[in-house]
This record gives sequence, C-alpha cells and structure tokens, in this order.
Amino acid sequence: MADLLRTAPMAALKGLDTTLELTRHAQALKRQGYDFALRYYSHNAAKNLSLGEARALAQAGMRIGVVWETAGTRAGFFTRAQGLADGAAAWLMATQTIGQPFGSAIYFAVDYDPTQADIDGAISNYFTGVHAALYVANEGRPSYRVGVYGSGLCCGALMERGIAACSWLSQSTAFAGSRQYAEQKRYDMIQMLPMRIPGEDGIILDIDPDATHPDRDPGLFVV
Repeated sequence: MADLLRTAPMAALKGLDTTLELTRHAQALKRQGYDFALRYYSHNAAKNLSLGEARALAQAGMRIGVVWETAGTRAGFFTRAQGLADGAAAWLMATQTIGQPFGSAIYFAVDYDPTQADIDGAISNYFTGVHAALYVANEGRPSYRVGVYGSGLCCGALMERGIAACSWLSQSTAFAGSRQYAEQKRYDMIQMLPMRIPGEDGIILDIDPDATHPDRDPGLFVV
C-alpha cells in the first residue's frame, strides 16, 4: 500500500490570478473548486496581496502564490540593479507584510516576448540581481525560491541555467517557445486566457485561470 501511495499521480491544481483583492470572495472561489490564487507584490498597494487577504484565502482552504510585477514589459527595464531593488522589495513584502514561509516561491514577471539576446543579457542580469538581493537579505541562508513568469523561451532558458527554480508560463501562446513549452509540459504552472467568474454577492471577477503541473511543486503556500 505504501508503494502504491508513493507512485500515485498527483492531480493538477485549479487556480486563478487577478489584480483584484479577494478577501470577501475566498469562500465563493473555494466553492467553485479553486485550489489556489496568485496575487501580486509590487509598488502599487491597490493590487498587492494583503495579510488579511492571505489569511482569508488560507481559511477558505486555498493556497497562495505571489508574483513581483511592476514594469517588466520591455528589455530596457531589466538590469542587475533593478533585480537587486526588486528582490529586496519583494523580500520585505514577503517577510514583513505577509509572513510568507521560506521554501515557497516568489515569481518575477517578464511580461513581454523577449528575444534570445534579451534573455542572455538584460533578463539574466536582472535575475542574478534578484538572487543576490535574497542572499544578502537572509545573510546567505536559503529563503525563497525564485520563479519566472514569461514566455516558453524565457522560462526554458532561465530554468536550464538554474537562474529560476520554477516557471509559470504566460497565456500568450504567440510568444517565442510558448506552444512547445506547453505541449512538452515543462512548466510548473500554466496561465490560460482571461475569463469572468462569479464572486460573493453576485460580483463578477475578472481573472486569468491557471493550473499547476501535477508532478511539480510550484512554490504555493499558506499563512
């Protein structure tokens, strides 16, 4: 029996991501079968995950994922210095605001279709900066796994180089390498096209559906 349990396949988890604050909607989402919600760390308080929201999601039986996203929509944004700044800011939100447990992931968004040259240069430099910021913040001890949100080409390259520990594939199937990355199921999480779903009290929520890879740990957490 123990051997059967160890080899039994895991189920993919059903989730969503949104810029909307979900505190009042957590129970309604769980009733609709959502296992997790992905929310934001950023400099924009209006879209950020709050501690109360994180607790409401956890109390509803949902897991949480987080992504740092500000202006990562062009190559010029990505530098090592920007990675250092974003890594430090994400660390502060994770530790001081949310109490996110170590060992879970913080994803960093590459929200455009980068070229191979962009990935080899600016984007790799940015993620090197993120790692350095987390290393310094926790005095060289392991803390958060660094994830990447982006195209198949970007996710694949950063994963292969060990710059990212987990990948969340963007819904933009026209991005370089994304169709193949999805077909080969190389992702830890995959995002699908936007939709609208009911929340509490008849409120309609604009969300992007997501799913986890059944055999991988995408770094979700509870508080």
